Amino acid sequence: MEWWQVLLKFLLVFASGGLLCLIAEILIIKTRLTPAKILVIFLISGIILETLGVYDYLFNIFNAGISVPIVGFGAALAKGAIEWAHKVGFLGAFAGGLINTGFGIGVAIVASYVVTLIFSPKSKS
Repeated sequence: MEWWQVLLKFLLVFASGGLLCLIAEILIIKTRLTPAKILVIFLISGIILETLGVYDYLFNIFNAGISVPIVGFGAALAKGAIEWAHKVGFLGAFAGGLINTGFGIGVAIVASYVVTLIFSPKSKS
């Protein structure tokens, strides 16, 4: 891969992730939606994109720009649920999302614990 192709890929990832952040900021500023509700909207958007088969096409274009935000987590949950429902059946639909995302969730928990040991956070008064 040439250096300009790598640079173009980085710019595309940055622009697509930035676009998702821009959409979230617009929703925060222009609506009465709370950040938690916006997070759920993005999560469900990822689930819908994966269910419709559009997410993989978008991932091939935008890579980490769409997979790192919460949209990618929703798509991973849906992909696991669909995959395990085909393998195991009805109960696989419930376990598949957790099986597919369990490693990432575990890493996030351990990393957040390590950060709290280093920085000793305090709650707001």
